[in-house]
Amino acid sequence: MANITRFNPFNELARIDPFPEMGDWFKGFNLRPVLRDFEAEPQIRIEVSEEDKAYKIKAEIPGVKKEDIQVSVDGNRVSISAEVKKEKEEKKDEKVIRSERYYGMVSRSFLLDEEVDQGAAQAKYTDGVLDLTLPKKPGTKTQKITVM
Repeated sequence: MANITRFNPFNELARIDPFPEMGDWFKGFNLRPVLRDFEAEPQIRIEVSEEDKAYKIKAEIPGVKKEDIQVSVDGNRVSISAEVKKEKEEKKDEKVIRSERYYGMVSRSFLLDEEVDQGAAQAKYTDGVLDLTLPKKPGTKTQKITVM
């Protein structure tokens, strides 16, 4: 299975030299402190392992209620999505100084080598980790074709 990574433009931005023509004048200047207060977009990190009769999937979705998570399986395609709600409020002397809110959807889709028996699939969500057990559908082995 291929490694899937999500592009984050701020990672690249933090390594940019803002004044390349100035030589070493600004050596060590880093934009990370400026970007420190911006929280990264929430992501679903997954770990997929394969056993003889089933796939085991662990998906990290911290800070989400289990009612806000949807899992769908269509053949060998697995889709996980969740509604993320974050609220942050800073107070000083009972006055609100800053209030930030984030509402959005995160999702992740991937293909497995074999089809999944949807009727026997199981899902459990504890402590920010979604555990899926997806049994393989009997009789749907992947066939390899020899190239001549």
